[in-house]
Amino acid sequence: MNRPSAVLWIAVVLLLLVPTAAGRLMLDLAGGVLLALLALPLILSGLGWIGWKLLQSRMIRCTACGSTGLKGAGACALCGTPYPSAEDNPASAAAPSTPASDLTIDVVAQDVDCDS
Repeated sequence: MNRPSAVLWIAVVLLLLVPTAAGRLMLDLAGGVLLALLALPLILSGLGWIGWKLLQSRMIRCTACGSTGLKGAGACALCGTPYPSAEDNPASAAAPSTPASDLTIDVVAQDVDCDS
């Protein structure tokens, strides 16, 4: 096998140690590669978590057997029980909206004298 000579290794070490433009370029490239290698697992795990949450939001649970399926399916793939639709379930239908002013609580502060 062809091994790199000692002169090549010395040249690489000198480029890293001597403050030249070539040495700075090599250090910047090495730093960029190291940063990419460290950040890549974090980015991929974040994208995987977002994908998992999107998949979970599109799932529905069967009322008969408890298995999960996609919301667009008409019936459970395991037991054949039809999934309830939005028309069948009045609780999931759009409820009339209530103004926020009717739902707020007014708080009044009072001073209390404690004579001990």
